[in-house]
Amino acid sequence: MATSTLKTVGPFVNEPITDYKKPENIKGMRDAIAMVRSQLGREYDLVIGGQRSRTAGKIVSVNPANPSEVIGIHQKAGPEHVEPAMQAALAAYEKWQFASLEERTGILFRTADIIRKRKFEFNAWLVLEVGKNYDEAEADTAEAIDFLELYARQALVLDASEPIVQLPGEKGFLKYIPLGVGAVISPWNFPNAIALGMTGAGLVCGNTVILKPSSDSPTIAAKFFEALEEAGMPAGVVNFCPGSGVTFGNGLVTHPKMRFIAFTGSRDVGLDIHFRAAQPQKGQIWIKRTVLEMGGKDTIVVDADADLDSAVQGVTAAAFGFQGQKCSACSRAIVHQDIYDAFLTKLKASVETIKIGLPENNERMGPVINEGA
Repeated sequence: MATSTLKTVGPFVNEPITDYKKPENIKGMRDAIAMVRSQLGREYDLVIGGQRSRTAGKIVSVNPANPSEVIGIHQKAGPEHVEPAMQAALAAYEKWQFASLEERTGILFRTADIIRKRKFEFNAWLVLEVGKNYDEAEADTAEAIDFLELYARQALVLDASEPIVQLPGEKGFLKYIPLGVGAVISPWNFPNAIALGMTGAGLVCGNTVILKPSSDSPTIAAKFFEALEEAGMPAGVVNFCPGSGVTFGNGLVTHPKMRFIAFTGSRDVGLDIHFRAAQPQKGQIWIKRTVLEMGGKDTIVVDADADLDSAVQGVTAAAFGFQGQKCSACSRAIVHQDIYDAFLTKLKASVETIKIGLPENNERMGPVINEGA
């Protein structure tokens, strides 16, 4: 069954990147930004088990390029919401773990189609909420589509798995089963791709998810949550819960019924999550799993026989793209001594051409995410 379905959907192909040198695509983005701007300031609900609610505390998301401009107002989940969210996810899991492969992968494929058709719109939210220019936003949205397409296909591959060894006289079989409820704690720097990727990976394997997006980018998460609902995701399979990491996030991590935590963010927070998850709680009957993608230091090595102009272009783009706010940003260059002076001269000249301005005008360098940054 899975093999025939895989042939039907075809092999994985990366989402094509839109060329923003073309006037029609620039116009498409400008129109989308104007359309999105007409929706700013809206209030979004907590969604737990399909039920929408509001809280006294709020998370106010602002445009980092113009902090007086409110992107969205969100409910702030606190410790009192941990148990309701867990119970809703556990109740949904009772059915979702037995959902057919076609139903689970169908959610991802349809969500990818929705985002693909509305790519300019999703890009525009990224421009206004986190300060990405057109190309950076495009890469984020295209990667979100790629994750959905790839993880759906990988679920088909896993469903068709065969045991590595079949002993004579025995007939073994291999079946992957869901774990249970997972927490997705996602970052602001790839708020579409990483948040949706971790969420999609969980639900396509039959798990249910409590999504706690970054407080700097909850509106983008609300938008792809709406796309998941439009794609037919049952209530409670994903629960949309922006909130404090210290109270709500830690409450999820330490809950005895939590099965796994998928996190992308800083090293310190990731290690704290890993430590908390490792401490068994009363009533806990399993070892929790953590998937932790944390910050690092990325190096580009430039050897003596390198094409200097290409190396300079690569280091400039890697170090300063999206204001350097990526785990993939080049944070150090190791350059052969024979070309060091020439490389440094060219790199300095290249960096000096970077123009700082509004992301909505597609300038190469915009704001950092918040005042603390």
